[in-house]
Amino acid sequence: MTFLFIFVAGFFAGMINSVAGGGTLVSFPALVWLGRDPVAANVTNTMSLWPASLGAMYGFRRELGDSRHWMLLLIGPSLVGGLLGALLLLQTPSKVFAALVPYLIFFATALFAVQEPISRWLRHEASPAHQKSRTWQLGAASFQFLVGVYGGYFGAGIGILMLAALGLLGLTDIHQMNGLKNFFALAINLIAAIYFAFAGPIDWMDAFVMAAGAVAGGYGGAGLARRLGRTFVRRAVVVIGFGMAVSMLFK
Repeated sequence: MTFLFIFVAGFFAGMINSVAGGGTLVSFPALVWLGRDPVAANVTNTMSLWPASLGAMYGFRRELGDSRHWMLLLIGPSLVGGLLGALLLLQTPSKVFAALVPYLIFFATALFAVQEPISRWLRHEASPAHQKSRTWQLGAASFQFLVGVYGGYFGAGIGILMLAALGLLGLTDIHQMNGLKNFFALAINLIAAIYFAFAGPIDWMDAFVMAAGAVAGGYGGAGLARRLGRTFVRRAVVVIGFGMAVSMLFK
């Protein structure tokens, strides 16, 4: 029954990620609710869900055709930040991380809730002239480094943060921005997963079961999620995220 619960949590996380993102707000709390150590649950969740970023990046591969400059500019800060975040996670005592978990979920859910209006604002306000400014590029690279640290440490909600970094560079094509976001998310999650594979307290059976559920949800559940609609799925994730955060404050 435990593995069935983990599989179902992974299934819904994969389904949600296929249309809206935010699947971690379902899969990670599920592991914690099963009594898994919070740090181990976070490490296991990262290991089981990172392949989804590869599929998402592949889906936007055409939009990355003229994005080489931005990929080279931000890949370094993404990798270094992701590795540093993973290192910080394993240096955090489980009791401290457990106390932080509700607030991390609150923060990630709030970011997820305001993603659409922030994305619209960036598309309207960002100026292409910013792309030529070294100061803006340095600022965006520094911001992306901090996003990488957060992503390696916890990860949920990094999508909207990366869209903000790309907005600082003046990018306005949302498809190109999504392609770059998925590329950098893959870099952050992959470097963290590689480090966790050697040094992290991974429950490999949980990781394999959840990964199988996520793959099934990403493929088999995508049709259902699309029929329900992106707006419905996003609202459901926000409700679930805030509900999980509140419940963990009293757990």
